[in-house]
Amino acid sequence: MTKLLFVQASPRGAESKSIKIAETYLARLAAHNPGLEIDRLELWTADLPAFDGNKAAAKMNVFTGQAQEGATRTAWDEITEIAARFTSADRYLFAVPMWNGGVPYRLKHYIDLIHQPGFTFGLTPENGYFGLLEGKQATVVLTSGAYAPQFPSPAFGTDHHSTYIRDWLMQAGVTDIDELRFQPTLLTADPAGDLARAEASAIALADHHGAI
Repeated sequence: MTKLLFVQASPRGAESKSIKIAETYLARLAAHNPGLEIDRLELWTADLPAFDGNKAAAKMNVFTGQAQEGATRTAWDEITEIAARFTSADRYLFAVPMWNGGVPYRLKHYIDLIHQPGFTFGLTPENGYFGLLEGKQATVVLTSGAYAPQFPSPAFGTDHHSTYIRDWLMQAGVTDIDELRFQPTLLTADPAGDLARAEASAIALADHHGAI
């Protein structure tokens, strides 16, 4: 059975355009695959612990080959539980609005928790980083109020949004990445029509992904 993890980075729930487009994609994909296991992760209600000193020390222990003991063992056990939910998925769906040119801080927080040596990546002195999540697929829904690729930058914003998500996924070994964009959501003469076209693109992509 294929497992899909749906990561919702917007706090706006049903009012979120990124979540709405992602839900449209997901409904169509599930129609093609009734056995698809869907795990929804709402980052704004999830319990995301601080990446504190003990967790940072535990991460360095992994890099240096030191044993986890006491507080660092507890910290690494907590990281392990959170990261395992992510790494156990076969496919990923992200709903990500642009915030100040980048991603919402709760998504950055989540990535800082799960992007760990031995879970999503490895590192060697000879070749640098290598991803551990090869063979997985990600679909990323990107929305922004003013920014759009066709608008001049930086006057309408700068894209540290899609680039951050893509670079992180690729470092983790996820190279099969599709994007669905609704940009801009505000500076448009036809917001309803543009949203409908974005949803149509989501349905078309889900049809393409249907034989998973």
